[in-house]
Amino acid sequence: MRPELLKGHVDALLLAVLEPGPQHGYAVIESLRAGSNGTLDLPTGTVYPALHRLERAGLIGSDWETVGGRRRRTYHLTTAGRAALGEHRALWDEFSIAVSALLGGGTKPAPA
Repeated sequence: MRPELLKGHVDALLLAVLEPGPQHGYAVIESLRAGSNGTLDLPTGTVYPALHRLERAGLIGSDWETVGGRRRRTYHLTTAGRAALGEHRALWDEFSIAVSALLGGGTKPAPA
């Protein structure tokens, strides 16, 4: 998938991946890949800065844990993150309906 198609959607995708429960960074990347049947294979250089940005914004939190003698950071949604995910979903629904109507050859939305 072309990277420019993801602009503006990475944050929503990361919030959605964290919705079921906490995950460490590599598991987040794997969840994106698995949940999209391999279409969203984002590099660590995209995912980790976005996770840090979401944490600074208060939409996710993180905790350190030790597994197999190795420390790793686990990320989870905050209450604000759940609310933001709901907003992202509402905007996505509106956007995807409009784009599908135009590109899918279906009925076009009525003019505003």
